[in-house]
Amino acid sequence: MKVTLTSNPKAKPDFSNLGFGKYFTDHMLVMEYEGGKWGEPEIVPYAPFAMAPATNVLHYAQSIFEGAKAYKNSEGKITVFRIDDNFVRMNNSAKRMCMPQIDGAKVKAALFELLKLEQDWIPTKPGTALYIRPFMFANEEVLGVHASHKYTFCIILSPVGSYYAHGLEPTKILVEEQLVRAFIGGTGEAKCSGNYACSLMGGEIANAKGYDQALWLDGKEHKYVEEVGSMNIFFVIGDEVVTPALVGSILPGITRNSCIQVLKKYGYNVSERRISMDEIVKAYEDGTLKESFGSGTAAVISPVGVIGYRGKDMIVGGGKMGEITAFLYDKITGIQQEKYPDEFGWVTEVR
Repeated sequence: MKVTLTSNPKAKPDFSNLGFGKYFTDHMLVMEYEGGKWGEPEIVPYAPFAMAPATNVLHYAQSIFEGAKAYKNSEGKITVFRIDDNFVRMNNSAKRMCMPQIDGAKVKAALFELLKLEQDWIPTKPGTALYIRPFMFANEEVLGVHASHKYTFCIILSPVGSYYAHGLEPTKILVEEQLVRAFIGGTGEAKCSGNYACSLMGGEIANAKGYDQALWLDGKEHKYVEEVGSMNIFFVIGDEVVTPALVGSILPGITRNSCIQVLKKYGYNVSERRISMDEIVKAYEDGTLKESFGSGTAAVISPVGVIGYRGKDMIVGGGKMGEITAFLYDKITGIQQEKYPDEFGWVTEVR
């Protein structure tokens, strides 16, 4: 694999005050698709792309991405969490968006070389990681509504801390009843850029009213809970941990799947089913809504303390992190950072 090193390395940021997605390493991985096949991956200095005004991603939004994390322990061992699942999901997104498949094993090997090169950028303080952002976009200079014939695949790396400025303090979410994020048959289950652009207005409305994110309902009946802006959502009702079923309009989150597997292994009653806001309200009113939390690569687990709905706030679990939420955060981050044994085969060492 061709490697071109930067002649102007950056100064490292303060690893105790990273925020999320603000800093980027010296190098990135790039691979080009043309003539029906992918070229070889290359490691090059982190730099802007040169794009023509007619580049079709700017007009027709063929763009997908993923998110994963790498960790380094005190002995310098580098690991990644469920990276194979990221590349499987990326290929599923690519299929839906009429984009070419990648060879996951080949890309993973190239990513490992990039991680070894940039290992000094991996923070080691609790709650930090090196965020891995693979993405692909249409890169043909042509106007016309059809699938591109050229694509760029890239991986950039970013040392990160907590996704939310308030860390593990419970978030406030507002149920969005007018706007729609996705319909069954649309692109909701693909991790494509357009889904996130579509969700921005709901987030802006929620922020303006003092909430952190919007909670989306289904596009047909505006009745069933789907997901939060950047997370899948869970509720603890009585002795049941329930998360919306993957019906085609919800992103199949990798952390979501991790939560389900951990909970089942440790004897919790977990359900994947459709859940309506009427059921949530009833559970709140009769006292059986005990906890709620979101799951995603960036935040891992984020407790939900307030659900705003029709002008009223439902205070969940006294506005504090619940027992099951805390258990999941500790268990999943503990596996990621090798505090606990990896019972699921999720952690891969970078060699």
